[in-house]
Amino acid sequence: MWAALLAGLLMMLGLQATSASGQPGTEAKAAAADQVLTWTAGNDITKYTSAPETAVAGPATIVFENSEATGNTTGMPHTLTFVTSDPEYNQDVQLNILANPFDDQGGKHTAEVTLTPGRYLYHCTIPGHGEMKGVLVVTEGSGGEDTTAPATSAEVGGVQNADGAYVGSATVTLAATDEGGSGVERIEYAIGADGAWQPYTTPVVVDQVGEHTVRYRATDKAGNVAAEKNVSFTVVAAPPQDTVPPVTGATVEGTKDSDGAYVGSAKVTVSATDEGGSGVAGIEYSLDAGPYLAYTGPVVVDRVGRHTVSYRASDKAGNTSAPLTVSFTVVSGQVPPPPCPEYDERLTVIVGTVDTGVPNRVTNNRCRINELIEDEKDWSSQQLFLKHVREVTDALLDEGVVDRREYRAINKAARQSKIGVPGQTEGYRAILDGSQESFAKWQQVGGGSFALNEDGSITSSTSTPGMGMLWFPERKYGDFSLKLQWRDDAPGTANTNGGVFVRFPQVHDHPEESRPEWVAIKYGHEVQVFDSPTGDMYKSGSIYGFDRVGLAGAGVTEKGTWNDYEIRVVDQHYSIYRNGVLINEFDNTGGQDFYPPRSDDPGTDGRRYASGYIGLQVHGTTDVVSYRDVRIREL
Repeated sequence: MWAALLAGLLMMLGLQATSASGQPGTEAKAAAADQVLTWTAGNDITKYTSAPETAVAGPATIVFENSEATGNTTGMPHTLTFVTSDPEYNQDVQLNILANPFDDQGGKHTAEVTLTPGRYLYHCTIPGHGEMKGVLVVTEGSGGEDTTAPATSAEVGGVQNADGAYVGSATVTLAATDEGGSGVERIEYAIGADGAWQPYTTPVVVDQVGEHTVRYRATDKAGNVAAEKNVSFTVVAAPPQDTVPPVTGATVEGTKDSDGAYVGSAKVTVSATDEGGSGVAGIEYSLDAGPYLAYTGPVVVDRVGRHTVSYRASDKAGNTSAPLTVSFTVVSGQVPPPPCPEYDERLTVIVGTVDTGVPNRVTNNRCRINELIEDEKDWSSQQLFLKHVREVTDALLDEGVVDRREYRAINKAARQSKIGVPGQTEGYRAILDGSQESFAKWQQVGGGSFALNEDGSITSSTSTPGMGMLWFPERKYGDFSLKLQWRDDAPGTANTNGGVFVRFPQVHDHPEESRPEWVAIKYGHEVQVFDSPTGDMYKSGSIYGFDRVGLAGAGVTEKGTWNDYEIRVVDQHYSIYRNGVLINEFDNTGGQDFYPPRSDDPGTDGRRYASGYIGLQVHGTTDVVSYRDVRIREL
């Protein structure tokens, strides 16, 4: 059986027992050489039981034994093959011996070869056992052994001060090479004149303060020891680590009115000092929960409304202070409002629905990048829109507002948005644009009321009691994208409770509900506005009564900050975006009950209209909420 197996294996591998001259057989015709090199194999399939590491150039007798005597009790065949295809090794010896405990030689074979100086790579070629290998180092013949000691070197690394001393610690890296041919056996080192020799395995770290000498040497496999060398250096103590973040402060300057609001503009000056010793590396600020920007000088805020500036600083040791804030109100003065074509205070630049990830910075003309893109207006062709975006970003690149990568990202998003292609030429229509004429088109029903502010926003009343709704009665909308901004203006530390109503029927003379505001509540869907950590379970972005969003998913911003809402309704699928981030999706399928239960609520079965009206909720005199820039696009 073993003979048949061995024959098949030989045919498959193309192996045969050969002598060094390439002739079949294991008995060489020439006289045996004085030098005998013996390899043995056993049961181990990953390494030879024994193998020589060195030899001298000249004739040699190769002995390869794989027998029961060498530990092979399984009958597994093995080979000894010298590799001749690797240019890094000698290629002048053709040797390929297959040994088997049951072959006609009893597993012991010999071959006569002539070795030349250098290295020979050998291995077992039985499939699956390629890791059975090694290297034979051959030195000059004529009895010439390796008598040359290894060459050694040392390198000292670490942070140095002006005097060349190493701060905190020094790392000594040793190396050795052996030109004698036998190879480096070991490297040793000792610290100090009397230190004991130790084996070198990894770079030596010396962290004690003072002057040091590291001695080193190496030994090759022929027993030659390199002369001792040394390297000297000094280690000094590292300065105390700065773990204290900078201390920051901010002042607000400007002309105030009798209510404490800043007239026209406010100037915010931020300062920082570092008591940890490393020094202040930089200061950053964020306006109205926008992205943090590098602070290079006082920040002038001249947009009418309530504002919050957050600020922080980092030191050169990497410590960053906790953000602090300063809040104030700017009222109309001599400074005209910025000439922004749109309001868009989302954190990143979003073109259509494509988020570029580029911070939505305030530009040199006081408008944000998003507001200059004008992706919400009518564009008769995509080329016109792309030309406009290029012109805007060219100017921003020249002004240093964006870098080259951000420039490419915005223009790429403009192409991906498909704005201006057939079917996407119509933009958004403003239905509450801040003018008295626009505001007059809306109608208040139920309790409460809204008033138009100087900056074009509307704010719910603190004196007219009751819950009610301001709705737009001019027309219904089917599939649409509704965009607006809202702000929590509740007094004190409380949070406002409000909402946006969509897809509700005509509120007057409804056959099932006599209270107009309740027609929207019971037969439309309310997208909740509520950032409080307590109270109602439905937080901002929830479809009230049906699809709950928790506080963690509501995208909560600091109170007093304007928030962008987009409510997209296609068929019966609702998508809610807050500041450009999708925070909820809801499918208005039938059979869903309102929760917590109301005895007269029709559930989703009573809310599955194909079109409906738009409304803004007022909850009461303490739930003060502001809205502005309401616009809609039919899809």
